[in-house]
Amino acid sequence: MAPFRLRAPRFRRFGSRLLLLIVGLVALAQGANYIFVVRENHKSAIERIHQNLEQGALLFKRRYEARLDDLWNRAVLMSRDYAIRQLFLEEKPDPATVHSALLTYSSRMNVPFMVLLSANGSKIGDTGGVLADSALKPFQELVKSASVADEAREQAFAHLPNDGPGGKLYALIVVPIYAPAPEIVAWIGLALPIDHDFAMELKADTRLDATFFYGTAGAMSPVESTLTDAEASSAAPSTPEESDRTVNAGGKSYVTVYRPLPLITPGYASIALQRSLAAELAPDRLLERFLRYLSLVLLAVAALLAVRIARNLSEPLRLLAAHTEVVARGDYSIRLKLNREDEIGQLATSFNRMSEGLAERDQVRDLLDKNLSPEIAAQLMSGGGALVGEELEVTVLFVDLRNFTRLSESMPPREVLALLNRYFDRMSGIVEIYLGVVDKYMGDAIMALFGAPVTHPNHADSAILAALEMKSGLARLNAELATEGRAKLAFGIGINTSRIIAGNIGSSRRLNYSVLGDGVNVAARLQDLTRMSQYRADILVSAATLKAARGKYLVRPLGAAPVRGRDEPVEIFAVEGME
Repeated sequence: MAPFRLRAPRFRRFGSRLLLLIVGLVALAQGANYIFVVRENHKSAIERIHQNLEQGALLFKRRYEARLDDLWNRAVLMSRDYAIRQLFLEEKPDPATVHSALLTYSSRMNVPFMVLLSANGSKIGDTGGVLADSALKPFQELVKSASVADEAREQAFAHLPNDGPGGKLYALIVVPIYAPAPEIVAWIGLALPIDHDFAMELKADTRLDATFFYGTAGAMSPVESTLTDAEASSAAPSTPEESDRTVNAGGKSYVTVYRPLPLITPGYASIALQRSLAAELAPDRLLERFLRYLSLVLLAVAALLAVRIARNLSEPLRLLAAHTEVVARGDYSIRLKLNREDEIGQLATSFNRMSEGLAERDQVRDLLDKNLSPEIAAQLMSGGGALVGEELEVTVLFVDLRNFTRLSESMPPREVLALLNRYFDRMSGIVEIYLGVVDKYMGDAIMALFGAPVTHPNHADSAILAALEMKSGLARLNAELATEGRAKLAFGIGINTSRIIAGNIGSSRRLNYSVLGDGVNVAARLQDLTRMSQYRADILVSAATLKAARGKYLVRPLGAAPVRGRDEPVEIFAVEGME
């Protein structure tokens, strides 16, 4: 067989698709990896920010407590100072002297406001100039609390009005003056402002932005902040409760924790510690930028590799596809030749073996179709030739030429065979038209089955109609033979319907699909009875066939006839046509 070598077109559609597939997969993988890294960086940044925010909140608490502790210790020293004690030797201290002393001490202690209160909380004097007179009430509240506490020290946050408009947050502390302990003769009140400097110091220590808010529930405003006024206002909490969330302030995302501050004055206060998400992610952006560049490089490399792989696969696959078309057309003689030792080469070898197998299969099928009916051949092919049988109700038809032996003696063997094949071709075609199957040729006789191996409900009618058509077909054939100067042919047909055993019969080496049973013998004997002159019939059917038939036919009852091989006679009818 000639080798098959098809010139494949240049790498086009398949290569383009393979290129897109490989590049797409690499792009998908890199994109998924990039998205994963970005998401993990974002998640990790938020976790780090939350940790920093918690530490910042703790540091804020420690910082202001440390400041208050320092003020406490210095105020205790002040309360023991001789100059302060001298003020209380007089029944009514001089206001000017008290004011001057408090200014001196406030300057030393670096606090903007200091007040001196009596034991019952009434004002003795203050530094003035910062807080309004109404700011004394929180100090007096602390004095009352300290008077009943085990420890005289009291501290709290307060929003105190200034001499001007507005107000600020302060951390307040009151320190007793003993004369001597445990008798308290006066109180020193100190106000530590929570101002911008305090917020900036906190930011320097924690790298966090800090904003202090004051107001009512749902309407809190920034008091001091390391952010701009617009950014601080955007981050205002809706409630004073403790919470964690991400806010958008001035177009920037801030992870924020809100911690309430206990106020001794009316209203609510809280501190917001914030960290810019963009600032936290800045180091991670370098990695993400590197991954973007790396992805572009990998895509370029993948594209180059994909072009090479596609070109290596495209041509042999096109050859295989073209060879498939050749095989689909039924040409199994051509062989595909690919000088490759990889999987594609193995596939080409398998294609060639498949072509050989298909050629052998077609040879077997052709032989089966020529020696068996297509239905029986299909039965053998599907069943693998297994020796199986099944009980079916079928109609068996026997047709046999009369006096053909005498006719053949006067003709050369070749002409006899040609005439017989000509007759069989007409009769077999009619059998197949009426869904029958030629079971076998026996000399000049035909055995046909209706309802096996392919079952159908009208097998009795099909057999009778086929017999009538065979009679007409024989008449047409005789007309042709007459024009050729040949003798006419005559036949007899016997038909019987019964339940028989149908299946492959034979040995493991050779099989023949056929049917067994008394009903088959009855059909053959009915065909023999057509030779008897008293019946004057070319087609004889049994009562069982007429009972199974659904059509209306012109029949002539012939009574019960003895059948060779059976004890009981069979009621028979001559079929002469259709009603």
